[in-house]
Amino acid sequence: MPPSRFEPSTIKNKIKREEIAGKQKKAKRQEKLQKRLVQAKAEANDPLLKKKRLAQNVPRTLDNTREFDPSILTANPNAEAGPSTLASQEDPANGEKQPEQQPEDESAADIANDPFAAYFSGAVDPSVPPKVLVTTSPKATRTTYDFCDELVGIFPGAEFIRRKKGKGFEMGRIAGWAANRGYSHLMVVNEDSKKTNAITMVYLPSGPTAYFKLTSVELSQKISGHARATTHYPELVLNGFVTRLGHTVGRLFQTFFPPMPEFQGRQVVTLHNQRDFLFFRRHRYAFRSTEKVALQEIGPRFTLKLRSLKKGLPAVKNLGAPSKHLEFDAEENEQERQALKDVEMGESAAQEENEEQDAQPAKQSQKVVPPTEDEFLWMWKPELETTRRTFFL
Repeated sequence: MPPSRFEPSTIKNKIKREEIAGKQKKAKRQEKLQKRLVQAKAEANDPLLKKKRLAQNVPRTLDNTREFDPSILTANPNAEAGPSTLASQEDPANGEKQPEQQPEDESAADIANDPFAAYFSGAVDPSVPPKVLVTTSPKATRTTYDFCDELVGIFPGAEFIRRKKGKGFEMGRIAGWAANRGYSHLMVVNEDSKKTNAITMVYLPSGPTAYFKLTSVELSQKISGHARATTHYPELVLNGFVTRLGHTVGRLFQTFFPPMPEFQGRQVVTLHNQRDFLFFRRHRYAFRSTEKVALQEIGPRFTLKLRSLKKGLPAVKNLGAPSKHLEFDAEENEQERQALKDVEMGESAAQEENEEQDAQPAKQSQKVVPPTEDEFLWMWKPELETTRRTFFL
């Protein structure tokens, strides 16, 4: 019995087989086209049909099917976007499932007590940009220096200082040095094999410290038709930060910019979070007419991914400290000198020196000293990503 459906593959002649297969594909394309035209005509007469079709034909993506995390501050960020497999609670009244929601008082307490509360409470002068110290890893190359120049142009109060070589210039010591000199942020750009691969951001004087992997770096000169940056304070747009960890990262980036942007500069910095990748872009508004506006990219472009978040400053594990017996020798010499002064100058001079010594520890206590051990608030590990739909920001 011959098959009911004719297959061109049964034809042995190659030319004839390709001709028949081409005719069948063309017929299928014409059939689909006619079907779409009929559907478009029906939807033009009845707009409700188009809304119904769009509501039913929602594609399933990793974004709208992400697994729900109890740390998400919104009830369900993808409830209206389409089908979702987020964990939810069942409502016994109507049998429907209601998404979990983070307690508002708990999240508000976290925001009120986090290290960035002083910035958002208005204690900082909004007209003064935060002082940002930008430096590099030891033995950096020209590629990293060029990228640091771009970072200095992005943040209004940024300043670049080359990192010296040798011991005693660990990241924790640099953070303490910068905090004691009025800097509010430290940014260290790391490179590997003459390519920038990571950024460490430290909020001074008490942390936290965020470590990001850096990829897809494209400087402004490489962007076709890029605009020129000005010294105006840019606007900041943050997208997609829905969890507690995401809010902490977003608030950290907010503190790098002045609270009050200068709108006459028409510059906007965007940090878009998608699947835990932070896409950085900088544009300028271009008003084509009174009704149309376009965006002209300034640059640079790069992508960040959070790897760890530490509570305080980077730790210094006595890498450049002198040995203990040298410290004791120094203390004995100071005691001998003190005894000689007491004998020569008398009791009155000794009392004055004691008062000065009491005042010195008070001044030294105000200095920022890096810790000796790191305390991680969050660290990425491969076992945390149980599925491809697990995100943390």
